[in-house]
Amino acid sequence: MTFGESDLFRERRRGRAVVAGVCLVLGLGLIGGAVAGSWIAGEHGDGGPQGFAAAVPAWHSVPIDQLFPPVVRGAGDGPGGADRTWTRVAVAPDSGCADAFDPLLEKVLAGVGCRRLLRATYTDATQSYVTTVGLLFTRADPAAMSALATRFRTQHLAERPDLMPRPYAAENTLAAGFGDDQRATWTISVRTDTPVVVYAVSGWADGRGVDTPQPAADAVRSGATTPQAQSGLGNEARGLSEQIERRLRQTVGESATKRPS
Repeated sequence: MTFGESDLFRERRRGRAVVAGVCLVLGLGLIGGAVAGSWIAGEHGDGGPQGFAAAVPAWHSVPIDQLFPPVVRGAGDGPGGADRTWTRVAVAPDSGCADAFDPLLEKVLAGVGCRRLLRATYTDATQSYVTTVGLLFTRADPAAMSALATRFRTQHLAERPDLMPRPYAAENTLAAGFGDDQRATWTISVRTDTPVVVYAVSGWADGRGVDTPQPAADAVRSGATTPQAQSGLGNEARGLSEQIERRLRQTVGESATKRPS
């Protein structure tokens, strides 16, 4: 049996259609995987209007122990991939942002507004370091958060010592002496999938002053020899900040996917 020209044309067209269909399925799979991967990996992608809106009421609707657990464990968050455990020593009353930031940082953040500020201070397992981690819930929309994130990235604002966050020092705790002069290293993360700025600032628990603070991103680089790097303080700020940010993202994700009963 032989094919005529019309039969051969139909077979070729059917073959091309099958190939195109396979490519479409593979393409959709890759796109879906990339979107899911961005959430799993914690990339600052667009969580969509539903996810963005779900974060707005989190400051008063989520138990504080869920946002700032009494104990936080960070697998591989220490120097050389060592595990870390942090114990909460103080939780600040939820508040506005008055006097919470140095004047210049307050000015930079003014564009996104301050809905509420949540803060907690932790110490490491050896009680050698103290770290304040904060969640600034802004009044901004996705476009404003993206603009702020772009500004931080392009102008390297997270690396400037004059834009360090302030610590929360609670009386009668290990962090009682953790003041502005004790700030040694810090990190600031402007989220674009939620209206939240996450930050952490670390220092020594013995209250020693610091003449030259260093961004956590620099302190954790291979070969860094500063006191912050050699002591692991950079890992304290970065690791705890990432753990709290991960919990926030998980909480918001769960809220966004809930369906009315």
